[in-house]
Amino acid sequence: MAYIFQEESRTFSEYLLVPNLTGKADLPQNVDLSTPIVRYRKGHEESRLRINLPVTSAIMQAVSNDTLAIALARSGGLSFIFSSQPVASQVDMVRRVKKYKAGIVTSDSNLTPDRTLADVIRLKEKTGHSTIAITDDGTANGRLLGLVTSRDYRISRTSPETPVRDFMTPFDQLIYAHEGINLSEANDIIWDHKINQLPIIDQDGRLAGMVFRKDYDEHKENPTELLDAQKRLIVGAGINTHDYMERVPALVEAGADVLCIDSSDGFSVWQSETLQWVRGQYGDQVMVGAGNVIDAEGFRYLAEAGADFIKVGIGGGSICITREQKGIGRGQASAVLAVAQARDQYFEETGIYIPICSDGGIVHDYHMTLALAMGADFIMLGRYFARFDESPSRRLLVNGTYVKEYWGEGSNRARNWQRYDDGVIDDDDRKMAFEEGVDSYVPYAGKLKDNLDLSMAKIRATMCACGSTAIEQFQQNARLVVVSSTSIVEGGAHDVIQKESERRS
Repeated sequence: MAYIFQEESRTFSEYLLVPNLTGKADLPQNVDLSTPIVRYRKGHEESRLRINLPVTSAIMQAVSNDTLAIALARSGGLSFIFSSQPVASQVDMVRRVKKYKAGIVTSDSNLTPDRTLADVIRLKEKTGHSTIAITDDGTANGRLLGLVTSRDYRISRTSPETPVRDFMTPFDQLIYAHEGINLSEANDIIWDHKINQLPIIDQDGRLAGMVFRKDYDEHKENPTELLDAQKRLIVGAGINTHDYMERVPALVEAGADVLCIDSSDGFSVWQSETLQWVRGQYGDQVMVGAGNVIDAEGFRYLAEAGADFIKVGIGGGSICITREQKGIGRGQASAVLAVAQARDQYFEETGIYIPICSDGGIVHDYHMTLALAMGADFIMLGRYFARFDESPSRRLLVNGTYVKEYWGEGSNRARNWQRYDDGVIDDDDRKMAFEEGVDSYVPYAGKLKDNLDLSMAKIRATMCACGSTAIEQFQQNARLVVVSSTSIVEGGAHDVIQKESERRS
């Protein structure tokens, strides 16, 4: 007969945290929310990749494009650019994130001096950049001849056919620095000379890079920015088990820092084959996560296959209907607890710690804190991020309320059969036999940073109430209690008439 798990399938809403003694040092400003996200030998080395906030955005069309990836990385979290798109367009998104913030950046707006104002305007519209480097060959590494900024011309007074050389700021009037200067020194020059950009040239006068004042200002406003060794934003990308031989090399070349196999059910030979191929091609140089799984067997399988992190959760997403369509899944709280226990046992046996990511089941902010307490090293969120200005979906006015569109990767709108199909086939027109996701709306919530700052403040406050100032300490110290249906009602506002102006959305 079928095996029956004795534990009930429970959700986050069925648990509460029991406070521990709060010490004098347990203050929100002392809480460190950074966390490792790829495997390492705990106690002997540091994880090769850590994020400053324990949140990542879901690998979904309606969530993780380049604009959200930029906003989230600037706040300290990580996005995985969605994979249900052509390789070329996913690569372009990754490149835009990597170019957005780099301290000393490679100029991607360049022209020759014989081009015209019309060319300047077209390039500005294409890139959104108002500073254009003028080089002898129009490339990012040509000999620097001058700069064009919005202060060098007036569209109303300058003919579109005017050559760039007639209105650019020539090289002999520029403030510049030589290759080898560090970012701190470059910023000092920018401030001392009251300029907005500083070209960096090599010994032959060729453009080596640019430093912008706005990058310094923005970093001061975002002290937890997630940056790589070259001061570029860190970004992840989703892959699948079908076209990985083409997609992975392209994403690696584009600069993706970490990859993740996107699948509703990761306990499969195809995920193992994908991981083995990546290891055969790149060794340990390319970091790649796998999933999703909901029990110890699934975790162990992907751990032994070489996954750098493992995602947990089947059917818990707000737009996911896998459980009612297929009858498979597990309450998210139960899944996280089971896989965290398997993760810890694997560490005891091997000395290798493999972070786990809780994916799905988050309804309220406190559910994030519960997921961390139960053993998740970080959390993946879809609906949460879909609500913000920076997500790629449209904002609409529906019945007098602003909403954002939000659809699942298992919906016919997404047409992401690669995520749900079994095996490798070459049929580009393949469609899903039935949907595992819905097309919906979520309430519009404004800017990512404002909302994320509030959510993280709640996590910090709860951790302090539990006597913890770091995620690992929180996992070791946390005490949980199962709640009854009536105590859930008791936990909210009840037996009062709330004032209309104070009602929560």
